[in-house]
Amino acid sequence: MVGLKLIVQIPAYNEEKSIANVIREIPRKIKGIDKVEVLVIDDGSKDNTSKAAKDAGADHVIRNTKNHGLAYTFQKGLNFALKLGADIIVNTDADFQYDQKEIPQLLKPILDQKADIVSGNRKVETLTHMIGAKKYGNILGSKVVKISAGYDIIDASSGFRAYSREAALQLFVISKHTYTHETLIQAGHKNLKVIEVPVTFRKREGHSKLIKSVSSHIKKSLATIVRNTLMYNSLKFFSYTGFILIILGLIPFIRWFYLSYIVYTAGNHIQSLLVGVMLMVFGGMSILIGLISDILAINRKHLEEILYHIKKLDFEKR
Repeated sequence: MVGLKLIVQIPAYNEEKSIANVIREIPRKIKGIDKVEVLVIDDGSKDNTSKAAKDAGADHVIRNTKNHGLAYTFQKGLNFALKLGADIIVNTDADFQYDQKEIPQLLKPILDQKADIVSGNRKVETLTHMIGAKKYGNILGSKVVKISAGYDIIDASSGFRAYSREAALQLFVISKHTYTHETLIQAGHKNLKVIEVPVTFRKREGHSKLIKSVSSHIKKSLATIVRNTLMYNSLKFFSYTGFILIILGLIPFIRWFYLSYIVYTAGNHIQSLLVGVMLMVFGGMSILIGLISDILAINRKHLEEILYHIKKLDFEKR
């Protein structure tokens, strides 16, 4: 594959002190890539992030009028990069924790047509500069994403990733917190090939602009994972939950039946009947919710296919 255009997008919020280092470290000559451009999406920074990015050599700088959050800014950058004609898009952070010289490592599996998305594995379990709560939160989140997405993923929270044009066209981020988990879950259900490559993760200077507190970040990330898991696995989740409730309900119901018609002491065990019936009713309702959710999921899938074709036609026309 030759003559390809790479756009490195950098979502940024109040990163005037570090963004110049990130931009200058991005390699502008990469084997198999004809042109490399840098796109900075300033998420309503209150400092001089946009000016610092332009001075450092960013090819494109766009700015949100107010702070919308990482997920919105990531999707906005993805769409803008597609409009600019990107064949491959690399997303990196503006805090200088990733080594931009490792971008060719992310690109290689896509250039070799072995992957649609390549994610940098930070080897979180070995990092000594990451606090314990965040480290184990990342590990737990990755395990949950692995189950939901249906394929092996070690570091689901990494923001250092490469996307083929086809993969970028198929991603629709709806989360308001972060895109990392959602895009991996979507990729698994859109049959996109995702692989990981090891990357360097430096110690951060200063405080994270995304993570105001570790507990808040973990809570919001888990909420995003659960929401997307239900979006794509609603029938399975609610059906399993329903069958478990029905089985649990059968236990006190059988006890009541046994005591009523075998031992003839039903009057003293009416609670078993009530608990059993209640659990079985809830189980049936759960299965019904799963079926309704599955119908909605089919409609959403068709809508995403329509949006994919609209985006593809629009961006190719541009």
